[in-house]
Amino acid sequence: MRNIALFLTYLGTAYHGWQVQKNLPTVAETMEKAAAMVVGHPVHMTGCGRTDAGVHARCYVANFHTTSTIPAERLPYALNTHLPEDIVVTKAFEVHEGFNAIASCVRKEYTYQIYNSRLKDPFYVNRAWFYPRPLDVGVMQRAADCFVGTHDFAAVRSVGTDVRSTVRTVYYYQVERQGELVTLKVCANGFLYNMARAMAGTLVYAAEGKIQPAQIGAILDAGNRTAAGPTVPPGGLYMTHLWYDDGVEKFECTSL
Repeated sequence: MRNIALFLTYLGTAYHGWQVQKNLPTVAETMEKAAAMVVGHPVHMTGCGRTDAGVHARCYVANFHTTSTIPAERLPYALNTHLPEDIVVTKAFEVHEGFNAIASCVRKEYTYQIYNSRLKDPFYVNRAWFYPRPLDVGVMQRAADCFVGTHDFAAVRSVGTDVRSTVRTVYYYQVERQGELVTLKVCANGFLYNMARAMAGTLVYAAEGKIQPAQIGAILDAGNRTAAGPTVPPGGLYMTHLWYDDGVEKFECTSL
């Protein structure tokens, strides 16, 4: 039995996230059906994380086991012939038996896009959050800096997934503006349910003057979800960088 790792990229607009759900289209289900047609037997795909409905991935890692002898380098071409246009496999390679796309991942980076303009741009619909009021990226960066480090992030997560601990380590959080597009890039050793979107909403709250950046530490200490900012829409969120090191496999998956 071979263990195959895949790099893929997808637009999540048409899907209810990665994880298979009954009677709802998901990326995992779409991938499993395509892989089964290629290798000739049922396939279970393990993904690097559970992305929400409407969230995108500029890079994503999944793995599956197969008895097929198809060379790994040919699998992307074979899989892509059975996949819709909004999901593309960019690379496939064989990994050791114990490799697991989610358990072997040591760091993840998400990028949130805000289209900050008085007028909408149709090309950013479901690709960035349209926000027509001014945003001070300097204030947002000061707020983002308060999330860096090891903290209990219960104040910026939604209830929905049971976890042993709500403590995570954020390695960096960068706010940049390029014209009318504001990007929020955050890297951590793991993310709680809706954590990246709630953090982005908290940065916008700071830019609006509803909270001061210096208050974020106290909000995290209190674990009060209602004191932090809202969970922003999913269409602006992208998985953009993944790091792997399980003692045997060591590699990165980055945006195209």
